[in-house]
Amino acid sequence: MSPELRDHVAVALEELRELLATYRDVIQRSRATAPSAVEAAALGALLHSFYTGIENIFKRIAVDHEGGPPAGDTWHRALLDAAATPVASRPLVISTALRDRLLPYLSFRHVFRHAYTFQLRWPKMAMLVWECEATLEVLETELRAFLGLHGEP
Repeated sequence: MSPELRDHVAVALEELRELLATYRDVIQRSRATAPSAVEAAALGALLHSFYTGIENIFKRIAVDHEGGPPAGDTWHRALLDAAATPVASRPLVISTALRDRLLPYLSFRHVFRHAYTFQLRWPKMAMLVWECEATLEVLETELRAFLGLHGEP
């Protein structure tokens, strides 16, 4: 893997960690008490940013190894599927299990971009919010393996 790709992924992962740290208090409060409408909107923004950051990593990998991300109306889903599929120019980026774990984040991203924030429903968002940190840990582990870093930060 190119040093530039490794650097890009390292920066993107650090930004994702910073994103989660920024929202840590409201995430923790939401475990005990359902968030207000304003807090739910903020957590919706968190979920949108979280998946967008992950998607940006996959786009960069696609640029480096496949000449660019997929095109068409369903390119977001195609990009996620491509990351879970090895091709001649690169090994598997993520496992199918992680792809399946990321699918609800992709679906939420679509909802968030096309709905008013007052239409967000906390019960449908809660598990995604609460699983962000664990999902990021799995992503980091799998990206380290893809990049050949084997345990390095």
